[in-house]
Amino acid sequence: MSDYPTALQKKGVRVLGVAESFRKDVGGKAALAGVVMRGDLIIDGVVFGECTVGGMDATDSILEMYRSLGREDIMLLMLNGCIISWFNVIDLQRLHEETRLPVISVTYNPSTGIREYFLKYFPDDWGKRLEVYERNGPRVEMTNRNGFKVYFRSVGLDPSDAAKIIDRYTIFGKVPEPLRVARILAHSLLEHMRKR
Repeated sequence: MSDYPTALQKKGVRVLGVAESFRKDVGGKAALAGVVMRGDLIIDGVVFGECTVGGMDATDSILEMYRSLGREDIMLLMLNGCIISWFNVIDLQRLHEETRLPVISVTYNPSTGIREYFLKYFPDDWGKRLEVYERNGPRVEMTNRNGFKVYFRSVGLDPSDAAKIIDRYTIFGKVPEPLRVARILAHSLLEHMRKR
């Protein structure tokens, strides 16, 4: 993986940022959006998907989105958290293994733990959710270029390099641009799903 930090410094590098939007009144489906963004913050592609609210299919959905793009120039996956759509846990290790790309998961608030919520809301499969969550590894805290604390996990990439990438893609506030734009698109897609 030693060639990633150098390659990711190039202006033309592509990152796929994935975010979601959901409400429990949408037939159990959450909207996923992916934005391919270059190192100079030019958007170079968009992909959409969906996953189950409260399910465990987010990893499969993101893999399907990535593969549907059919692109070999994407060099990193960036996710808006590793627990989305009401405790749908993303398997960061599996994403890394199946795409052979480094993965960064970014969140914005401190956490006191998630186990009690798995136990409370998912008594039948809480153990599976916890296993995937713990395999994702601990979060790293950083202060971004704008002075805000953010938290991230990185797989296949050294945390110090992941922090540099998060900073590079953050223009203002806390949220890196690929994730900010993907979140806007996911929200719009969800509104469309509600109306159909």
